[in-house]
Amino acid sequence: MTRLLLTVPEAANALAISRSKLYQLLATGALASIRIDGSRRIPVTALTDYITRLVEKEDAA
Repeated sequence: MTRLLLTVPEAANALAISRSKLYQLLATGALASIRIDGSRRIPVTALTDYITRLVEKEDAA
Protein backbone atom coordinates (compact mmCIF):
# COMPACT_ATOMS: atom_id res chain seq x y z
CA MET A 1 0.00 0.00 0.00
CA THR A 2 1.23 3.49 -0.87
CA ARG A 3 1.75 5.83 2.08
CA LEU A 4 -0.58 8.81 2.15
CA LEU A 5 1.14 10.83 4.87
CA LEU A 6 4.79 11.72 5.40
CA THR A 7 6.70 12.99 8.41
CA VAL A 8 8.39 16.38 8.16
CA PRO A 9 11.85 14.86 7.52
CA GLU A 10 10.40 12.51 4.88
CA ALA A 11 8.59 15.35 3.11
CA ALA A 12 11.69 17.55 3.23
CA ASN A 13 13.71 14.70 1.77
CA ALA A 14 11.12 14.13 -0.97
CA LEU A 15 11.35 17.81 -1.97
CA ALA A 16 15.15 17.86 -1.58
CA ILE A 17 14.98 20.78 0.89
CA SER A 18 15.96 21.22 4.52
CA ARG A 19 13.60 20.60 7.42
CA SER A 20 13.74 24.28 8.33
CA LYS A 21 12.71 25.29 4.80
CA LEU A 22 9.81 22.81 4.98
CA TYR A 23 8.70 24.34 8.28
CA GLN A 24 8.81 27.78 6.60
CA LEU A 25 6.54 26.50 3.83
CA LEU A 26 4.15 25.12 6.45
CA ALA A 27 4.16 28.38 8.42
CA THR A 28 3.34 30.49 5.36
CA GLY A 29 0.61 28.12 4.21
CA ALA A 30 2.42 27.26 0.99
CA LEU A 31 2.31 23.60 1.98
CA ALA A 32 -0.63 21.94 3.73
CA SER A 33 -0.28 19.62 6.69
CA ILE A 34 -2.34 17.95 9.36
CA ARG A 35 -1.77 17.08 13.02
CA ILE A 36 -2.50 13.64 14.40
CA ASP A 37 -2.19 13.51 18.18
CA GLY A 38 0.55 16.14 18.20
CA SER A 39 2.45 14.72 15.23
CA ARG A 40 2.72 16.85 12.10
CA ARG A 41 2.08 14.94 8.87
CA ILE A 42 2.17 16.12 5.28
CA PRO A 43 -0.18 14.49 2.77
CA VAL A 44 1.56 13.27 -0.37
CA THR A 45 -1.10 15.15 -2.35
CA ALA A 46 0.02 18.40 -0.66
CA LEU A 47 3.51 17.84 -2.06
CA THR A 48 2.24 17.22 -5.58
CA ASP A 49 -0.08 20.25 -5.35
CA TYR A 50 2.82 22.44 -4.21
CA ILE A 51 5.03 21.24 -7.06
CA THR A 52 2.22 21.82 -9.57
CA ARG A 53 1.81 25.41 -8.33
CA LEU A 54 5.55 26.01 -8.67
CA VAL A 55 5.59 24.65 -12.22
CA GLU A 56 2.57 26.73 -13.20
CA LYS A 57 4.19 29.84 -11.74
CA GLU A 58 7.38 29.15 -13.73
CA ASP A 59 5.41 28.55 -16.91
CA ALA A 60 3.50 31.82 -16.46
CA ALA A 61 6.71 33.82 -16.04
